[in-house]
Amino acid sequence: MPAIMKASLIFLALSVASSLALDCTIIDGSLKQIDAGAGQVFGVNSGNSIFVRYGNNWVKVPGALKHVSVGPSGVWGVNGNNYIYKMVGGNWQQTQGLLKQIDAGGDEFIAGVNMNGNTYCLNRDPTMTVHSTDPIPWNLLPGALKYYSCGPYSCWGVNSADQIYVMKGVTPSSCMGSNTWQNIPGALSMIEVSTDGSVYGVNDAGNVYRRDGTTASNPAGTVWIQLNISGKSKHVSYDLGVLWVIRQDNSIQACHQTPQNKKK
Repeated sequence: MPAIMKASLIFLALSVASSLALDCTIIDGSLKQIDAGAGQVFGVNSGNSIFVRYGNNWVKVPGALKHVSVGPSGVWGVNGNNYIYKMVGGNWQQTQGLLKQIDAGGDEFIAGVNMNGNTYCLNRDPTMTVHSTDPIPWNLLPGALKYYSCGPYSCWGVNSADQIYVMKGVTPSSCMGSNTWQNIPGALSMIEVSTDGSVYGVNDAGNVYRRDGTTASNPAGTVWIQLNISGKSKHVSYDLGVLWVIRQDNSIQACHQTPQNKKK
C-alpha cells in the first residue's frame, strides 16, 4: 500500500456526484464513538463508559472501553490498554491480542487495527467459539491502516494519509479475502461498513459521505455521495435505516433519508 501525501484539496471532489439531504434529530447523550449492527446500538463516551440503546434511552453497561463494536459476530471492544474483550453472557471476557480499534460487522468474523497500524482479521469459527484461554489465530493483512471495518462481502479501511482501500472477496472462512487492496478515490478519516454492506465515512473536514453502488458483485461501488448533515461530524455508523452520527462536540444525531430522496 503506497504512502503518499494527503491531497486535501481534491479529497472527494472528483468522485462526488451529488448531495443527499437527511432528516436528523439530536438525541440525548454524549458519545465519542458509536456502532450499530444486528439491530443493536452501542457507544462509548469521553470517559470510556459503555452504553447500549434500549428504546429511547441509553443504558450504562459495566466496564470501560475506548472503542466498541456490535454486529453478526457479537459485541466486542478494546480498552485503554488495547486489550480485547468479547461480551459473553452479559459479561466482558478478555481474549488474546492487542488492538486499538475493532469491528464486529463481518459475517460472524471480526477485524481490527493495532497501535502500530497492523491490520488483522479472525475467521468465523474462532470468532464465534473463542474462550479467554484459547490461542487466537489472527490473520495479518498487508499494509498499514488506522481504521478498518467489515461487512458481509467486503472490508474497507483508511490509512494515516486518509487514503481509502477496499478488500474484496471476504468470506466467513477467509476473512483476508483477495489479500490485495484496491485504492478508492477520495479521502476519509474513518469508515464504517454496515451489516447490509452499506459504506459510510467522515473526512477530516467533518463531512459525511456514503458510497453508492456497493453490491456483492461490485463491492467497490461507484461514487461517493455527500450527506447534508448540520454541524461537523467525526464518527458514523448505519443499521436498519438509521445513520447514527457523532458530531465533533460528542453530541449524537439519528438521521433518516427524506422520502423525496429515496431511490425508486
